[in-house]
Formats: sequence, structure tokens, C-alpha cells
Amino acid sequence: MGLLFREKETAPCTVTISHRFEELSAHVRLDNGAVIHPGDTVQVQGPEIMAAFGEMIEEKRTAIITRASKLEQLWTRATGDLEFMELCEFSFSEEVMS
Repeated sequence: MGLLFREKETAPCTVTISHRFEELSAHVRLDNGAVIHPGDTVQVQGPEIMAAFGEMIEEKRTAIITRASKLEQLWTRATGDLEFMELCEFSFSEEVMS
């Protein structure tokens, strides 16, 4: 892994899509044990998976992992907490909730 350049690798993966009353989710598990680090991106190859209501679908696919450079990893770790705070919404009100 270079200081300024990204590297790509492929990995087999399992995609699980759940569209049920109890759960609405999509998960990707990398089957070769690859670890995703800050700044890395994962793109799953293949057509879109659509699950009808009440279904849970599991498919084997191939994922392309783009590894962040060392500089990108450092930047992501340094600014990650600040970006998380943008997701938080704070509200102050004098009204009492009943």
C-alpha cells in the first residue's frame, strides 16, 4: 500500500437482503476474511438485488475493494469524528414534553 496511491483487490462476498416486517436491511460479508480500514471503499459487482416484502435473499457475489492510500487513511481518521458530529442534530426547546 503506497503513501499516495490506491490499490484494488477482489474478494468473494455474500450479500444478504432482508425485506420483512421485523427487519429491513442489506449486509455484505467478505468471505475471504478481508478487513476494511478507514477510507477503503467496497463495490459489489452484479445486477441489483430486489427482495419482495416478506423475503430474505442471500447471494454470492464478487466485491472490489479499493484500499485507501496511507495519506487518505490518516486524513479519514483525523476528520472522521468531525463528520460524525454533522449527523447529530441537537435541539433545545423550552417546551415540556408530556
